[in-house]
Amino acid sequence: MKHFGTIVGTAIAGIFVMSVWGGFADAYGIGGGWFAGLIIIGTMWFLNHVVGLVNNDGAFIDMAVGIGMAGTMRDVFLNGGGAFVAALPTLITVLVGGMVGGIAAFKLEQYVAKRDKA
Repeated sequence: MKHFGTIVGTAIAGIFVMSVWGGFADAYGIGGGWFAGLIIIGTMWFLNHVVGLVNNDGAFIDMAVGIGMAGTMRDVFLNGGGAFVAALPTLITVLVGGMVGGIAAFKLEQYVAKRDKA
């Protein structure tokens, strides 16, 4: 059940971001974008992390994964498989960036532990 909550919580966040945020930004400019970000992300963060829809045991999975997946798959459903192929360079860049960030964080933790031990 905990994995179902993670899927539902991140999918709801993705649906709201992909369907509402752009409309607010188009209608009200930058202020609308900031308002939508505050309302959508704030509300979904509360539901997912405070109420507990998202399971964060083990590997840390945050709402960005669900939002990214919802955005990618929305375009695939609307425009066909070519949308996924067009998104591959961005997805690969994001994966490489995540790996580099993870390695950097690991090295920083090692450095801090070694420094504190000495």
